Amino acid sequence: MRFVDEAEVRVEAGDGGNGTIGFRREKYIPMGGPDGGDGGDGGSVYLIAVENVNTLVDFRYHAVHRAQRGQNGMSRNCTGRKGDDCYVPVPLGTQVCDADTGEVIGDLTQAGQTLLVAQGGFHGLGNTRFKSSINRAPQKASKGSEGEHRVLKLELTLIADVGLLGMPNAGKSSLIRAVSSATPKVADYPFTTLHPNLGVVSVDDLRSFVIADIPGVIEGAAEGAGLGLQFLKHLSRTGLLLHLIDVEPYESGDSPVQAAKKIIHEVEKWSDDLANKPRWLVLNKIDRVLDEEVDEHCQAIIDELNWTAPVFKIAAINGEGTRALMFAIMNFLEEQRRKDSEQE
Repeated sequence: MRFVDEAEVRVEAGDGGNGTIGFRREKYIPMGGPDGGDGGDGGSVYLIAVENVNTLVDFRYHAVHRAQRGQNGMSRNCTGRKGDDCYVPVPLGTQVCDADTGEVIGDLTQAGQTLLVAQGGFHGLGNTRFKSSINRAPQKASKGSEGEHRVLKLELTLIADVGLLGMPNAGKSSLIRAVSSATPKVADYPFTTLHPNLGVVSVDDLRSFVIADIPGVIEGAAEGAGLGLQFLKHLSRTGLLLHLIDVEPYESGDSPVQAAKKIIHEVEKWSDDLANKPRWLVLNKIDRVLDEEVDEHCQAIIDELNWTAPVFKIAAINGEGTRALMFAIMNFLEEQRRKDSEQE
């Protein structure tokens, strides 16, 4: 399935049904009086967050969603039927904005959460409503009001506990394959990942978390270079970032430290919130360094970066060091959840 994280959709709520003009006409009941009923309310349009949808691609082919119009009122004081509401499924993590005004309408982050995006029209009144002591036979009824019509801009931000950050070919896809059942493409060239991937990491039977892999970030990503501008936002909901670094020099000629500094610079330009998230350093591909030189080589990178947060040394290709990393992440996330619950 094609991954789409932005879409526009038009939503049209149903108009309210019109009230009707009617009079009671039965044998032996002369001058029965008005009996025109009210119309029914128009249906509204709601967005509902569901777990089995993970892309906005459907809105490319179904860009208009309409609720049902309310039924007109009938004689004998019968009220028209209310129009059916329209529920539109969207992925978890969908932010909804008004495309014309830019107003943020809501953010759908929990399964089953609904958001009213177009209010149905109010019903019209039948002539019975206008009966009075001085107007016993009103020839008046009102029309239902129009339902709201809006163009919405939908933006999907993946909901994950951990996000992977790094240059192309740093080994992010290899790591997510090693620790979860996700199967992103892995190859010996840059930009094998063209869209975000999610994987569920189970550290034991009852403990798990979600990890997100996005396409590699390059210099200038915050201004739109490469795929960084499009996908850096998917790290905004994560609780922890793993900054993966290839311990070998990159094909561009950059050293691991130079590459890491470029990533840090792009993240800081993109968002202060993202830059201030907890970020751990993961030195990958240590299998390509002689065993007796690994510690010295990695320490040189750490010292040059002045890194003070946790550091892990792994070889994602064969799983070396990944188990200890996953348990450390699980413990960190559980501690964060405990603190959040105490604050609440």
